[in-house]
Amino acid sequence: MNYANSNNPNGTKEIILTVDGLSKLEAELENLKVVRRKEIAEKIKQALAFGDLSENSEYDEAKNEQAQVESRIVQIEKMLKGAKVIDDDDINTDTVNIGTKVKILDVEFNEEEEYTIVGPTEADPAKNRLSYLSPVGQALMGKAVGDEVEASVPAGIMKFKILSIAK
Repeated sequence: MNYANSNNPNGTKEIILTVDGLSKLEAELENLKVVRRKEIAEKIKQALAFGDLSENSEYDEAKNEQAQVESRIVQIEKMLKGAKVIDDDDINTDTVNIGTKVKILDVEFNEEEEYTIVGPTEADPAKNRLSYLSPVGQALMGKAVGDEVEASVPAGIMKFKILSIAK
């Protein structure tokens, strides 16, 4: 099964998430609504106690923080509304796809690396989580074990050989 971001029937942008990615977004949303909102409300309450709001930087800072948190809450809720969750049962390991772990050999440096292919909202190259929309992710998508792949990256062309694909 090949996934791509598209519009779903309710008109929102479809966001592709793994089960893990869904859990992290839900946890972040819960934290923002339950913990951060209370913290900011307390900061605003304390800042109001200082009096004159025209020169009250604590109040301005708390209101800005509140706006950022509310904006992130709306953003996450929108993403969750349009989310397509890729369940482990949906993952086919015959080819590289969202949710698969792919072990590759960097041909130039003769080094093995393992990446999990995820949607853009879950991408974290430092943790070897590559977006399927990234240059390397795009090059790997749909390929099978044994395939040799070239990816155009800012540093030039990288060549890989796919060693294994797993869930």
